[in-house]
Amino acid sequence: MLVLTGAFLLLVTSLLIGSFTKPDLPPYRLGPTADTLYTLDASSGDRWQRFHFATHAIVDGASGPWDIAFRRNHVITAPGAGAIDLGPVRFDAVLDVPADGYVPTGFAGDSTNPAIGKWYSYSMLSHLLTTRQHVYAIRTADGRFVKLQLLAYYCRDVGAACYTVRYKTTRPRATDSPGAREATD
Repeated sequence: MLVLTGAFLLLVTSLLIGSFTKPDLPPYRLGPTADTLYTLDASSGDRWQRFHFATHAIVDGASGPWDIAFRRNHVITAPGAGAIDLGPVRFDAVLDVPADGYVPTGFAGDSTNPAIGKWYSYSMLSHLLTTRQHVYAIRTADGRFVKLQLLAYYCRDVGAACYTVRYKTTRPRATDSPGAREATD
């Protein structure tokens, strides 16, 4: 009985602490905030916010091309595109990206892209998502290459599901350069 009481008190305490924890709200405003920064509202659970790197804007996916999309805590790439998790590296240190090995999005009832799907860490204590600060390589459906970093999931204008991303067009790594992947047949 004492163990159950202790477990109950621990649960109540963690729920109370979590309810008082508020996310840090970065100063980013919706829309472009610099040449390669963009903040977007992905808080709607039934609508993807589709982003097109070439136009630096949110686009209507039904009428135009898009490269990456956001919905609540989900991030996917467009059909024909793919992603690679480059890990926790400095954004500016990534000068080129792999030419191949990009993981496409699996489009189904709950569309996911395994390369970028675990972009966050979840705190059981605070119930907040925080970015893992990884850099991702994106190969777009039209063959362009972009490096991407998710900087924030919260903003003052929206609260949760308000992504701020940093991105920059880059080039694929030459196959004979250090770190290049071997071609497989």
